[in-house]
Amino acid sequence: MTQNTVEKSAVTLLGLGAMGAALARTWLAAGHPLTVWNRNPHRSAALAAEGARVADSVADAVAASTLVVVCLLDDASVDEVLAGADLADRDLVNLTTSTPAQARARAEWARECGARYLDGGIMAVPPMIGVREAGGYVFYSGSRELFERHRETLGVPAGTTYVGEDAGFAALHDVALLSAMYGMFAGSAHAFALIRKEDIDPASLAPLLADWLVAMAPAVHRTADRLRSGDYTEEVSSPLAMQVAGTPTLLSTAEQQGVSPELLKPYFDLMRRRLGEGSDEEDLTGVIDLLMR
Repeated sequence: MTQNTVEKSAVTLLGLGAMGAALARTWLAAGHPLTVWNRNPHRSAALAAEGARVADSVADAVAASTLVVVCLLDDASVDEVLAGADLADRDLVNLTTSTPAQARARAEWARECGARYLDGGIMAVPPMIGVREAGGYVFYSGSRELFERHRETLGVPAGTTYVGEDAGFAALHDVALLSAMYGMFAGSAHAFALIRKEDIDPASLAPLLADWLVAMAPAVHRTADRLRSGDYTEEVSSPLAMQVAGTPTLLSTAEQQGVSPELLKPYFDLMRRRLGEGSDEEDLTGVIDLLMR
């Protein structure tokens, strides 16, 4: 009787911060031979006990596997760690947070080093890694052939979403979504500040706030459709003029509650400016055009 086994791809991982360690443990749990390196050897020791091979140097780690994954603090750290490493014929996957320009420059640098390159933007926090139902995923951009070659391995820690051959697109998608997230956090912070001095339990506002944000989320699809068509007035239920007319109430309420308007006012200023330049009947999409330099 024979037993069919599927050989798992070997992975080298450089960087064992909170995210790197989470990635490492999911690959180990899935049976992938894993070589790790970290500037602080203390973090490597914990993973060695779980089956990882600890490399003595970056050069040793890079030589151990064709697939080399980098998860470091920033782009400068990637420069420092990989300086002098022989990346020839290596598949380099960079999961270090960077800007689109940095990712494109890194892709060119990798090509000059003889490596194939994928850039990644992780849309998850460490506790979400390896937990499929948590919904975390990673944007990937660069060589599609390289992505397809390693799709199964890269999909072990989190879902994978390929966004294009341009190496900068993963970082761009990452920053776009994070920017929207912080905008949501800003609005939520203002909402909680408004009730802070009142006899209102924040825990009672939280589900109302969450449900309201979920209800408003589909508006992004309408915005995308209007940007594609160029018509900002089609099927608009809340015209810009009406929304601008309502902003004084929001600002007055903030003043009466002793809350700074600094999180809202810049957006309201853009709304009023757009109203002066555009159509009374359009929606908020035109504000996007004002942001373009």
